[in-house]
Amino acid sequence: MSHSDFSPERKPGLATTALHAGRRMTEERENSPALFLNSSFVFTSAAQAQAIFAGSEEGNIYSRFTNPSVTAFEERIAAMEGGEKALATASGMSAITTVFLTFLASGDHLVMSRSVFGSTTTIANTLLAKFGIQTTQVALSDPDAWRQAITPATRMLYLETPANPTLEMADLSLLAQLAKEHQLLLVVDNVFCTPCLQRPLSLGAHLVVHSATKYLDGQGRVLGGAIIGSRSLLQDHVYPFIRNTGPSLSPFNAWVLFKGLETLPVRIEKQCDNAEQVAQFLQQRLPSGQAVHYPGLPNHPQHALAARQMRRFGAIVCVDLGSLAAAHRFIDHLQLATITANLGDVRTLVTHPATTTHGRLSAEMRAAAGVTDGLVRLSIGMEDIADILADLDQALLRSAS
Repeated sequence: MSHSDFSPERKPGLATTALHAGRRMTEERENSPALFLNSSFVFTSAAQAQAIFAGSEEGNIYSRFTNPSVTAFEERIAAMEGGEKALATASGMSAITTVFLTFLASGDHLVMSRSVFGSTTTIANTLLAKFGIQTTQVALSDPDAWRQAITPATRMLYLETPANPTLEMADLSLLAQLAKEHQLLLVVDNVFCTPCLQRPLSLGAHLVVHSATKYLDGQGRVLGGAIIGSRSLLQDHVYPFIRNTGPSLSPFNAWVLFKGLETLPVRIEKQCDNAEQVAQFLQQRLPSGQAVHYPGLPNHPQHALAARQMRRFGAIVCVDLGSLAAAHRFIDHLQLATITANLGDVRTLVTHPATTTHGRLSAEMRAAAGVTDGLVRLSIGMEDIADILADLDQALLRSAS
């Protein structure tokens, strides 16, 4: 493609955006972006310091809230998600907590899916409750439940889709219409899909949050989070919270994540290829009474919604082996997959949500969220598919004996 092909009206593709958005070059003319590890920045005069602090002149001040390495990552993930602006945080949970504490106040009401990450539920039931913010959790895929939960005090709808770890889904266009009717903020955790597979902002969401620790990095190296949306929501509301409370992403982690985004589109394609074959294999291999959860399977209850809302079906596959003992035996017999609470790596990972990521929730809360004792979450990596299937096969065989 020649330079002449890029007109002002031309919108680059996602892979091109992942490689070029947010690029900067200093006077040293580096091809790969520089890493700014400093804590503060200097001014040419007292007058310039006054102007930048006042906001009448753009410029970096202090790495708690302005840093070129962090800004580059923010610009790249914003462009990939189709948002006007992004702000980075130290972790995915700090991104979620920042959104809650920025837009909710004492006396407000939050409607949230039951099928969210365990720490998100804990934040709602402890920290938000401490500040007088009430939360109602509803079935993710039940539009009537969302509608009936809304009260005059409701200010926000919050969800993950597909859900962690059940892979249940919500119709984002429908929830966006509901949010519009009641003048509510719709916030979507897009960690399982990334902008490569789903773009909630284009479906009517106001904000997208990410644990950049997962697929955006993709190699289990660093922690990070991101919040993406309109310039007014981010600059006027979220930025003052981050500036003053300091849930800051380190410049080094931002640089790693910035580079990680460059390979995200190609990584996701390979992982989706593998996950589709894993889901089909497990569906054929598991005995009656054990189930495979994957939106790409035709028997998934929301397969049609997934096909409409997502570009592909993702790289998370879950199996319900019926009991805690069966789940642990299967996990312990895996040889290629790594037992860890993370997901989104280039390597295949496995975890048992009921005793790890959702282990602090009560048994009743786990049951309501669909996190059974037999549920196993597989984050499918980029290994040769024959090796992944062989590992699953031998683990199923050995754990059954």
